[in-house]
Amino acid sequence: MNLRRTKAVFNKEFIQIMRDPRSLALALLIPIVLIVLFGYGLSLDINNIPLAIWDQDNTTVSRDFILNFKNSYYFKIIGYYDNYRDLQRLLDKSDAMLAMVIPKHFTWHIQAKQAAPVQMILDGSDSNTANIALGYVNSVVSIYNSNFMVNALKNMTLVNPTPIDVRPRVWFNQDFESKNFIVPGLIAVIMMIIAALLTSLTIAREWERGTMEQLIATPIRPLELIIGKFGPYFVIGMIDLAIAVLMGKFVFGVPFRGSIVLLVVLSSIFLTGSLMLGIFISIVSKSQLMASQMAILTSFLPTFLLSGFTYEIFNMPQWVQDITYLIPARYFIVILRGIYLKGVGVRVLYDETLCLIVFALITTALATRRFKKKITV
Repeated sequence: MNLRRTKAVFNKEFIQIMRDPRSLALALLIPIVLIVLFGYGLSLDINNIPLAIWDQDNTTVSRDFILNFKNSYYFKIIGYYDNYRDLQRLLDKSDAMLAMVIPKHFTWHIQAKQAAPVQMILDGSDSNTANIALGYVNSVVSIYNSNFMVNALKNMTLVNPTPIDVRPRVWFNQDFESKNFIVPGLIAVIMMIIAALLTSLTIAREWERGTMEQLIATPIRPLELIIGKFGPYFVIGMIDLAIAVLMGKFVFGVPFRGSIVLLVVLSSIFLTGSLMLGIFISIVSKSQLMASQMAILTSFLPTFLLSGFTYEIFNMPQWVQDITYLIPARYFIVILRGIYLKGVGVRVLYDETLCLIVFALITTALATRRFKKKITV
């Protein structure tokens, strides 16, 4: 490989990028826009669930039970009603997600030491959120029952009213903040989008503009041409990585417990594979429109849906789980979250690192073998 010819292609591609401010702005603004939108807009934390209440008992005991929901961080009481018609209207309009009906004689059941029925009506149109809301309801009721039992046992002057003392301890994300989970995974999505989408246009653009014939007439070799075009986008990708890391740290306060050197090295490997995938798509398609569509189908959608970024892989059907092993972002997201939140090193991330290296080697081999210095009709 001749470094002089490679540098000439690098300079040519860099000048071409600088003369296309829209592409450059796209490459530098996408990380900022995505991190702001996902960091502030996408949250897996469900709280302030709108709750409507019909208290038919209306006693001190029932109000004390309601107080457990009022003081909960997860529920927001939107009003008190006295009929099912109003509750149904609120659920139909999605103004309330949960309606609670406390029947008459609720206090009598409690004082008689019997199970007091309480009706909970959930809007199940969003099954995942409804399931989480139901879990919060069960948690609040469980705490109420536990406190009731403890007070009852204390009144019986027992020595140990709570024989089981569970003390949970959460590692890596003590406050269950979804931004700590989302932002590291978002880096993989950003790098895959930038890498595959931008480089997928580079060689296809040469064919459409008719400049590829000029490059073919030169003594430059296929590997030199590919590496020369690869270089500027690699620099842009590393700048995007720096932007994402800095915004995650100083804008969202995501903890970084690992090695920054390890993050840069492994990100470089993933970025290399993603860039080479985009170049391979550009070589195969020879059309910017077709290249962009192929890039979205092969990079953005699999990374967003099948990498574990938004949906847990273990919750997918088995045949879908098997497909996820072919998605390189799956391994990179594990690396990012391991470095960010757990502070682990290569010893723990060895398998994922090896998969990224294989991904980079395969895409590089495909791109260099596919590109031929000849004009085909």
